[in-house]
Amino acid sequence: MTERRTLLVVDDDAAMRQMLASLFQEHGYAVREAASADDALEQAGLFEFDAVLSDIRMPGRSGIEMVGELRRVRPDTPVVLMTAFGSIDSAVESIRAGAFDYITKPFEPEVALITLERAIEQRALEEENRRLRRAVDRTSAFGDLIGESPVMREIFALIRKIAHGRSSVLITGESGTGKEVVARTIHYHGTRSDKPFVPINCTAIPEGLLESELFGHVRGAFTGAHASKRGLFEKANGGTIFLDEIGDMGPGLQSKLLRVLQDGEIRAVGGTQSEKVDVRVIAATNKDLKAEIASGRFREDLYYRLNVIPIHIPPLRERPEDIPSLVEAFVRKHSDGRRYTVSPAAAETLKGCVWKGNARELENAIERALALCDGTELGPDDFSDEVVGAGQPENGSDRLLIQAVQHRLTLRELEELYIEEIMRFTGGNKVRAARILGIDRKTLYRRAERSVHASNEPRSAR
Repeated sequence: MTERRTLLVVDDDAAMRQMLASLFQEHGYAVREAASADDALEQAGLFEFDAVLSDIRMPGRSGIEMVGELRRVRPDTPVVLMTAFGSIDSAVESIRAGAFDYITKPFEPEVALITLERAIEQRALEEENRRLRRAVDRTSAFGDLIGESPVMREIFALIRKIAHGRSSVLITGESGTGKEVVARTIHYHGTRSDKPFVPINCTAIPEGLLESELFGHVRGAFTGAHASKRGLFEKANGGTIFLDEIGDMGPGLQSKLLRVLQDGEIRAVGGTQSEKVDVRVIAATNKDLKAEIASGRFREDLYYRLNVIPIHIPPLRERPEDIPSLVEAFVRKHSDGRRYTVSPAAAETLKGCVWKGNARELENAIERALALCDGTELGPDDFSDEVVGAGQPENGSDRLLIQAVQHRLTLRELEELYIEEIMRFTGGNKVRAARILGIDRKTLYRRAERSVHASNEPRSAR
């Protein structure tokens, strides 16, 4: 069954209001009436209308003044103004105020009907365009979901299985691993893809305001609540809400979220009635929620409601085989239409780095290198020493020390091995290698030459 369109008719002439109300009710509209601009604004604060049809000349505020105020309260609601004093001036003033159109009294009923239909269709088209832009934007975070590693392939396979369901999903992983990208991929590959995907970061909004953001509020619910407001759960109805950093949500709000997951109902702040919503919840956190439960900071019952389908994204250092495809995607994203390539030496350097900030840090390094690159090929020199040295502290040094102990290497042999490692890391760039090692180039040349001679000697001769 098609939902009835709602219309607010505003006119200080009671007979005109009733005539218009009857006309639009006969054509399937649900109509409310207001006798003044102030009355209309009060109703717009309480209810959402598909359109408003208002007289211009009324006692108190005019219809044009009402339009300006209404755009602050309900910016998406189209307004058609009526005037018995049709002129170019009033038309221009109406449009400048933000009205969709205006009609001149007396008018044929068909004119009013057609004008209102166009206004509502325009609103629907704008909403559809916003939805399509959101669909396109889903690929912007990390060049969409990318990876060649076995663990990423397992995640792809899991997404294909769960995308069409409605079960809650809990995504865990370090900051920058792409948890929101996974959430968007689940949404846009499922049956809800034509409905809203609504993300919210639970740490970005003060706890006192987060409840209102999620569930909405009624007018007068708290200081500053001058108009009723829809919450994100209501806006996500039929689609998906993504609750990022769910581990930082306060205990009071956790209990209210639990009721939503249990009952499928929300209640606006200050409201007395609950409303059914059909929303898939995908949550994400970089915290250990089991540890948070043990410390009493997170509700165990909420954890099990969210963790119906768990997805863990390992840090980038545990899946270096994903780095080349990510580098390629980030180069395309930030190249401004120019064709760039990445040299084999630079690719090897990036693959060997430990990206503590994960894909987000890698993307930042690529964007900076492209901005500073003189040519169209990125080489090791286009990346800062901070980036090039990033692989040494965790992986490289541990591996070298283990190798040194296993083979009982002398300090000189360990030094030679470390020099070889840095030379590989810099793609043979001796200037950069010397800078990382903290020695001058001549010293590096001598030690590298000594290392080559030593490597050609039999083990027993050393």
